[in-house]
Amino acid sequence: MVWAGISANGRTPLIFVPEGVKINAATYRQLILEPVIKHSSRNIFRNQPFVFQPDAAPAHTANITQKWLHDNISGYLSKEEWPPTIPDLNPMDFSLWAILEAKDCAKSHNNLDSLKRSLVKEWEKIPQEVLRAVVESFPRRLRSVVKYKGAYIGKNLFMYC
Repeated sequence: MVWAGISANGRTPLIFVPEGVKINAATYRQLILEPVIKHSSRNIFRNQPFVFQPDAAPAHTANITQKWLHDNISGYLSKEEWPPTIPDLNPMDFSLWAILEAKDCAKSHNNLDSLKRSLVKEWEKIPQEVLRAVVESFPRRLRSVVKYKGAYIGKNLFMYC
């Protein structure tokens, strides 16, 4: 599994979860929340206020995770405030994973390390302007999901990347 996050000002590194590791609240906190969100957020978000919006995976909604977020991240949405878990409202799902997949899956990889190196290289190549456009598209996407009563809006209404 690979994890990443974006803001209008930057991106996290890609985090590769070791093979065989089960993502639960403890591993999510150890591999992602503490090293990336808490300690790297100054560089990623340039000391600007930010909202941390995980999805509804069990490790994200666990009470211990919610408490950690409450205690450590001033701009986080509690699980009760999150929008529905639909790809249209997740910038990584509606845009960036598809970009990475299109670029990286066009190549042949002999092993997992080759794939990881290639993903990191392609991740770093995504222009900052694309990240900013994806983030700035979120309010329009949210309004469209509300307008269409939660129906999938997909790429027919929005072409950002």
